[in-house]
Amino acid sequence: MASTPIQSRPTRVHGHDEIAAIIGAEILSGQRLPGDRIPSAEELYERFGASRALMREVSKTLAAKGMITAKSRVGTQVLPPEHWNWFDPDVLAWRVRIGLDEAFFRYIAEVRRAVEPAGAALAAERRSADDLRQMRGALERMALAGANRHAFAEADLDLHIAVAAASGNPLFRSFAAVIETALGAYFSLSAPAQNDRAGISIARHAAIADAIEARDGAAAARAMLAVIDEGLESVTRSA
Repeated sequence: MASTPIQSRPTRVHGHDEIAAIIGAEILSGQRLPGDRIPSAEELYERFGASRALMREVSKTLAAKGMITAKSRVGTQVLPPEHWNWFDPDVLAWRVRIGLDEAFFRYIAEVRRAVEPAGAALAAERRSADDLRQMRGALERMALAGANRHAFAEADLDLHIAVAAASGNPLFRSFAAVIETALGAYFSLSAPAQNDRAGISIARHAAIADAIEARDGAAAARAMLAVIDEGLESVTRSA
């Protein structure tokens, strides 16, 4: 397969993170397909104005994220999506930057369904008074957000992070932190634009906190599932 045509020499030198983001986004968007050859350091110098040493570091970064691999006599090639480290914060940020489609929203929801209800059930067993204060505070900010969907989404994310932290398992909290960028974009789109729908969403989120406070793990898990499913329905309706 032919690689993307190389652009002419730039007027300024790009940095490591910027170059990695540009090439990473090209791979994620399908502009560079699996099996495509990544241009050589010399060709990339012509495009980005960066040194060969810097371009080698960029290649190492993309390889560490599972996006490319170097093969003798073939060169550096793009790997298929199943090799990509989707939980890498950079990969998620690049994916959000190029836009999230309905299929990716469903992928996020499927992973959340597998993880977050279990975290909510554990939170019901292990939550502290401070954990509950964090959840209630997030619910209050959701109510105060009004028509500000960004503020509503931030408070929504804070609630889910508080539940993950209350689980007492650092891996649940790490999961929320790792996909925070993708969830932020997800919640911004799923945040209700109408006050009546916002009230329904807040009530469903409050049910999570209520069940956790009551130490009812099964109810907390069910309430979390309901919120995840509601969010997916909302975001696919808006897409």
